[in-house]
Amino acid sequence: MTRLVWLAITALITIVTANPIWADDPANARRPQGDAELRYWLENMIWHHRFSNDEITAATGMTADEIKAARTKFDIRDDNRPARAANSPLRVLPYPGGRHPRIGFLDGAVNPQRETKVSVFTPWDDKSYVVVDVPEALWSNLGLTYLAHTHIDTVWSKQGNAMERLEWNRRKDGSLDIQRRLPNGIEFGALIVPQREAVRMELWLKNGSKEKLSDLRVQNCVMLKGASGFAAQTNDNKLFRKPFVAVHDDSKKRWIITAWEPCHRPWGNAPCPCLHSDPKFPDCAPGEMQTLRGWLSFYEGSDIDAELRRIESLGWQTELLKK
Repeated sequence: MTRLVWLAITALITIVTANPIWADDPANARRPQGDAELRYWLENMIWHHRFSNDEITAATGMTADEIKAARTKFDIRDDNRPARAANSPLRVLPYPGGRHPRIGFLDGAVNPQRETKVSVFTPWDDKSYVVVDVPEALWSNLGLTYLAHTHIDTVWSKQGNAMERLEWNRRKDGSLDIQRRLPNGIEFGALIVPQREAVRMELWLKNGSKEKLSDLRVQNCVMLKGASGFAAQTNDNKLFRKPFVAVHDDSKKRWIITAWEPCHRPWGNAPCPCLHSDPKFPDCAPGEMQTLRGWLSFYEGSDIDAELRRIESLGWQTELLKK
């Protein structure tokens, strides 16, 4: 192979890896069904995630002409974007896909599934958001039991079992929930509840199989690409204080904080970049159900230690959310 050919191949790989649309499989596109769904997803993508037409096409499979016609039909413009009302809950929306939620380490998140991901918008900038992947991965004594992308095999993909496409259930109060059943009867689900000062989360698992489940480790990821000032590919801006993981912006005056209980491993993946307060379910007997509780919030100030102590004292670690 000549050096010129090698350089051309290398350049092409770089472009494909860096481009958030090419990095996603077109088969992931989901065309909204009916006017209500079409309007909802266009408002989600245009008003809040501020997608380009190419990103909308990657998410929906719609053509540029179809997007233009729908924007006109529903009067979705950049200058009529609704503002979040004062003292209302933090804005939380299902992540639409079409834009890769990571900056780097894309080979570790091939074809990311949108049904595990929600966007939480910062209170200080309505253009900035983090993408919470819950769950990103679930391990058990069976092996890798679930994965929200496709770069390595799960126990099911090794058997040729494809996962059903799902969507978040959108509730009138702004909360979101989802539930998945695996081929052997294991069920798990997530509940996301936005509040004025925080987003509360639950992740539950029910053992519908005939065998006891153990080593139930979970990865829940908070990706920072969409949050202005937080997307440096480093862990130098992060604080790891089990169960809390926090990251500050360039000014060191704004913070994003997450935690899960019981926390198994707090860490961050600098190339993504992202935060992890990864929990672990207790062992789960047949017919039994276990629940994990999570937290995400934003802080403006200079005393992060006091803020973490305040959050620790609130009792979210044991408080059940309304289903």
